[in-house]
Amino acid sequence: MKSNFLFTLLVAFLAMTFLSFASAPKGNEATINDLKAAITGESTASAKYAAYAKKAKEDGYAKIALLFEAASKSENIHAGNHRAALEQLGVTMEKVTPKFEVKSTKENLEDAIKGESYEVATMYPGFIKTANKNQVNIALISFNYAYQTEKKHKALYQHALDVLNANKENTLASKYMVCSTCGNTYDGEAPSRCGISMTPRDRFITIE
Repeated sequence: MKSNFLFTLLVAFLAMTFLSFASAPKGNEATINDLKAAITGESTASAKYAAYAKKAKEDGYAKIALLFEAASKSENIHAGNHRAALEQLGVTMEKVTPKFEVKSTKENLEDAIKGESYEVATMYPGFIKTANKNQVNIALISFNYAYQTEKKHKALYQHALDVLNANKENTLASKYMVCSTCGNTYDGEAPSRCGISMTPRDRFITIE
């Protein structure tokens, strides 16, 4: 009786395992791995930028802190989008434990520029190419949202570093608006619709 029960459990387990593999379209393994890497990267960036914002406040750079806060919110949106895309492919992402080091505000800006530069020049173009080749549209949308936004983040961070070096931090924006759909980040007032996802302005998140 006990052996029959164990056999039934084994059959059920094997059936669930088969369905789990079957639910993810064949040929998507590379994009699934890319989504996992992107989730890890964006989750880490979100936590890191939040810590950088706290450090900027401590250093007396309130406006740079606002930029880091806005970017942190944006990266969290990217991570959520990537996670949703992964789940639609039938895969669950394990918990991410961010690892990073907080230094001076100037060094933190330099680190942010380095990270955004990698995403814009290497990471997302590669992910997009693979997702497009395999026609994984849900991942392609999520990757493109992040890619277009990271280009703006890179420029915003570079500008912040330039004005910090010139002792003109007070010239930075006092308000940022982040699209709740794609993470697109505006320094100042956002247009009536997001320039990336066409999301209405009333669905933006304001950081000020």
